[in-house]
Amino acid sequence: MGFLVTTLIFIVIGIIASLCTRICCNRGPSTNLFYLTLIITATVCCWMMWAIVYLAQMKPLIVPILNDGE
Repeated sequence: MGFLVTTLIFIVIGIIASLCTRICCNRGPSTNLFYLTLIITATVCCWMMWAIVYLAQMKPLIVPILNDGE
């Protein structure tokens, strides 16, 4: 449930940022496309970083092995 909700939050933030950029920085078709590409890339990269950290905590790859003396 947490993964889906946070993914939807990232989508909403990306859409809001895209709309704000479209309204505030309306300079031409190529500039708008460049800004939109930057916002989509930043949103996807932030989501991927969050998703990797979130999923890595569910099943860690390294399990500590304790010796009998410790």
